[in-house]
Amino acid sequence: MSSELPPLRDVMERFDLKTQKKFGQHFLLDLNLTARIARAAGNLSVCTVVEVGPGPGGLTRALLDSGAKQVIAIERDPRCAKAIKELAIHYDGRLKIIEANALKLEFSSLCQGPKKIVANLPYNVATPLLIGWLKNINHYESLTLMFQKEVADRLTANPGNKTYGRLSVLAQWLCHTKHEFNIARTAFTPTPKVDSTVITLTPRTRPIAVANWQDFEKVTSAAFGQRRKMLRASLKHLDIDLKSLGIDPTARAETLSVDQFCAIARSIK
Repeated sequence: MSSELPPLRDVMERFDLKTQKKFGQHFLLDLNLTARIARAAGNLSVCTVVEVGPGPGGLTRALLDSGAKQVIAIERDPRCAKAIKELAIHYDGRLKIIEANALKLEFSSLCQGPKKIVANLPYNVATPLLIGWLKNINHYESLTLMFQKEVADRLTANPGNKTYGRLSVLAQWLCHTKHEFNIARTAFTPTPKVDSTVITLTPRTRPIAVANWQDFEKVTSAAFGQRRKMLRASLKHLDIDLKSLGIDPTARAETLSVDQFCAIARSIK
């Protein structure tokens, strides 16, 4: 149990874990909050949990205390990787540490069997990591992730909402998105400029509608890349007859449903 381990601040001092901006580090040291994140991820006893950016190991402890069959921790900072190695001994070998840049890993092949991703994501790589996981979403049972609140708001936003954007459409096309809870910026060391939110993404049995990933990404990038423009302007280079799809060419991207974006993607020649 984590209660038998040294406090996280002692671990940080012993391994000189001063946060570094290049790693996007903001450590969550409140063990009540890390336990709450682990609970939000559901039953962990029958799957492997992949964690990105464990830092001093607060969430790692919570995942192992929650009965995770195995935790694979991906850590780029060699100081943090060294700091959590003692957890592997304490938790009877259920922790595997991979010292690597998460952006360069193929997550779907890290282990066999059911897997979940649970992580307090480094702010500077959260979005590209999520998009990479969405491309292979059928490999995961769920993703329980902490983002900056503004990013989390996009993931759960509905059409017509000012935060509705490309990330909203990509995530909701493939997943059910659930807002779990917010975490105040004061809970982190060092204190970031924004609050955070924990979101769970659960893969749909099938996407909302059929579309090719590359075409879907091309359409959403173009539409939201110039979101103030009408669709007839932002999608002009794709040569799509929007009227034939029942879509108003003078509409703007933030008013379209996921279904409508799929229809546009399917119509690309």
